[in-house]
Parts: sequence; structure tokens; C-alpha cells
Amino acid sequence: MTVIDPERPAGWVADGEADAPGAAPAEEQEEMPLSLRLSIADTLTLGNATCGFMAVYFTTTGILIPHLTGSEETGMARHSAATAVILMLCAAIFDLFDGLVARKLRSSPMGAELDNLSDLISFGLAPAYFVLVYGMVADDAHQRVSAVAAIVVLLAVVMRLARFSVVTMKDGMFQGMPSPFGALTVVSIVLLELPFIPTLLAIVGTAWLMVSRVEYPKPRGALAVAMLSWIVAAMGLLAAWAFDAPGGQLLLQTGCALQVVLGAVIPLFATARRVNTFRDNRRESREARAAQLP
Repeated sequence: MTVIDPERPAGWVADGEADAPGAAPAEEQEEMPLSLRLSIADTLTLGNATCGFMAVYFTTTGILIPHLTGSEETGMARHSAATAVILMLCAAIFDLFDGLVARKLRSSPMGAELDNLSDLISFGLAPAYFVLVYGMVADDAHQRVSAVAAIVVLLAVVMRLARFSVVTMKDGMFQGMPSPFGALTVVSIVLLELPFIPTLLAIVGTAWLMVSRVEYPKPRGALAVAMLSWIVAAMGLLAAWAFDAPGGQLLLQTGCALQVVLGAVIPLFATARRVNTFRDNRRESREARAAQLP
């Protein structure tokens, strides 16, 4: 998530910045509105959007078009499906690092808007389209029902991003499953190749978690390192599956199952933490009332 540096006033220029070799004069710098200057964090955010768009491209050209044209490469083509999901994973990496860079350096005033729009492409449109194509190419799927499930995923991400912009949460926590985590959970459910009804229910359940009030920790510090490691490992599993490596199918299904289990278990931990907090508050309240009695 990109943030704006509140301590850097508009039009501020660092010492020596205007005199640096190749730098534009101060008058020319002032002519460009601050809102149009992209920062490093904003560039990472645009990389996020690019990966999301390319995921849609590979899903279309490698899976949907061969199926519609009746070519030999039908169904969920391994290479294209793996490439599309790897691109979503790359988008998640960009999304992780743009927030870290923005906190360390700065972002432009339009950084937050760029971040939401990029997330909508990579973690809303791309996984929803993946579900839609799954409903068109899978043997036991129902196209119209899958289209409804895809719309549910897309609208869940839209609502989640809109709520994130207006709801203030306590530091270090998200309300609802983060959209990158939700997108990867959705595509993991599809790649598990379960029967249609369980797949549909799991996808709708993930969409509900994204708009729920369940709290999820923000990826910072050790958690950010763990998330990055998991994303890199997932890329390796997808590559092994795409190139039909020995045990690649089993490794991919294991990774997808772990992703789905994490999506289901984290809310349980959050609920248990809330219950324990509620009990502790009640106990402290009773002890305080007991201490006030004569």
C-alpha cells in the first residue's frame, strides 16, 4: 500500500537537488504539478498493474482461445495457466514492495489511487477472469454459474478496496482478507481441480472473507519475509507443474491446498484472539468492580 509522506511539503526540493547535474531548473520543476510526479513506489505499483493485465492476456491466448478454436491444446493449458498465476504472484511482490518503499522514501499524492487501481486489475479482474475461463473450459463446470462466481470475486475486491480507503483500522491490521491473498486463494482453489460444487463454494467463501470484518495482520517485518518466501516457493511449484517435472502435479496441489488452508485458518486464529480479548476485558472489569466494593 503506497502512502504519502506527510512531512514533505508540496513543492519541496532537497538541498542540492536543483543544482544536480542534469536536473531541471527550479522554475521548470515548479511547472509540473506535484500530483504528476511518479515516485519509485509508484513505479512499482504500475508494475503490479502490468502483471495483472498480462495475466489476463495469457489466460486468454493460452487457455480460452485454444479451447474455443478446438485446437489440440484444450482445457487448462499448463504453461499458460502457470504463467498467468506466476504473473499474479509477481503483482503481489510489487504490491508488497511498493508499500515498503513508500514508507522508507515517499510516494506521489496519487500513490494511494494508483495502488487501488492496480490492485483492482491484478487481484480483482485477473482472478475473476481466471474463474470465468475455468467455467468455460473445465469438463464438469457450468459456464453461467462460473460467470456469477467470477462477478462475486470481482465485486468483493471492489468493495474491499473501497472500504479500505474510508475505514481506519488499528495499526498493523487489515479488515477482511487482503485482496492479494484472496486472489491467490481463488486461483489455488481452481488449480486444485476439485469437483465443481466444492470449487464454487470455496470461491464464494473466499470472496466473503475479503469483505468480512475478520482481521488479518499486515505483512511487515518477519511476516513480510515469510510472505515473500512463500510467493517464491509458489512460483517454483508452478514452474515444476508447467514443465511436467516428476511429482510436479502433487507438489502444486500440496501448495494450493496449503494456501486454501491458510485462508481458512487465519480467520479462526483471529476469532480466537477476539474471544480471548473479550474474556480478558470482562475479567478485568469484574476485578475492578470487586476492588471498588467495601
